[in-house]
Amino acid sequence: MRVGVPTEIKNHEYRVGMTPNGARELIANGHEVLVQDGAGIGAGFTNDQYEDAGAKILSDAKAVFEAAEMIVKVKEPQPSETAMLTAEHILFTFLHLAPDPVQAEGLRKSGCTAIAYETVTDRDGRLPLLRPMSEVAGRMSVQVGANALHKAAGGRGVLLGGVPGVTPGKVVILGAGVSGSHAAEMALGLRADVTVLDRSLPKLAETDQFFRGAVKTRYSTQGAIAEEIAEADLVIGAVLIPGAAAPKLVTKDMLSTMKEGAVLVDIAIDQGGCFETSKATTHQDPTYIVDGIVHYCVANMPGAVARTSTLALTNATLPLTLALANKGAKRALNDDIHLARGLNVTEGEITYKEVADDLGMKFVKPDWLTVL
Repeated sequence: MRVGVPTEIKNHEYRVGMTPNGARELIANGHEVLVQDGAGIGAGFTNDQYEDAGAKILSDAKAVFEAAEMIVKVKEPQPSETAMLTAEHILFTFLHLAPDPVQAEGLRKSGCTAIAYETVTDRDGRLPLLRPMSEVAGRMSVQVGANALHKAAGGRGVLLGGVPGVTPGKVVILGAGVSGSHAAEMALGLRADVTVLDRSLPKLAETDQFFRGAVKTRYSTQGAIAEEIAEADLVIGAVLIPGAAAPKLVTKDMLSTMKEGAVLVDIAIDQGGCFETSKATTHQDPTYIVDGIVHYCVANMPGAVARTSTLALTNATLPLTLALANKGAKRALNDDIHLARGLNVTEGEITYKEVADDLGMKFVKPDWLTVL
């Protein structure tokens, strides 16, 4: 199979969908890898490294899309990329379709088979391709939140760890999943006062046990959230419903109860965000202020640490990329129920129910997909 790796074009997105070592593995399995000129530069991979691995360098995205049968990316295709997709293409990347009707319609019209990293599962029902980026985003959320708290950045002027004689900053984390637990670990490492809220009692128990009681846990209700954020310096939204839009846990009215200059970091912004006042921002212009509260809502947070993120992501995606290339989409999906759960669009139809429901579109299960 001819596998194409285009340059990511989302604002300040420096990751790449495949490393030179990944290209080498595909080529060893009898496939051809076509890499856009400079696609790996932002993550520290040169054209020469790809060529040494046996890949071919093509001049631009158009050449890659026209020559490739499968496109491997990181972020969701932008409109100019969706326009280059056809019914002959397999697209393997993050999609986050639930809050993005324009992309969903573009993919539907293209006729391509689009498989989303974020809905692929494993034997335990976890999300193995989303996990590495959730780990990165969770750890980053505390770094960017601490910076946004600086007075010069519009924040309260609070040092999260405090100093002797001065109490530490209060960090409230909504969600005890992968992102939330990694955020808690980083915040605790900075000596902040950390509270994690979740509706899953087993997750709260795991959090309490892992941190040996150093992180406070609380069952999540609207009342509990309102009480905690009123005292918070930094609130991190780390909730996830696979494939579906994130719930709005913090309303605009709640902002008036918060301390002026407090910071909201919305890790869930790719799925529409978990704060009512969230809107996607970029690394170029990452924050804005609503009612005195600083919002950080960058939709591709891990792109800022492109080297780490690319290596972590491609470690997880490469085995499935190989399966798709070796078998073709239909056989690979029918051979692996967990990969099949990544199928979001094919043959002009939305094939993931939660996405279809959130978009108000029709859900269609392909006749040929027998594993689900």
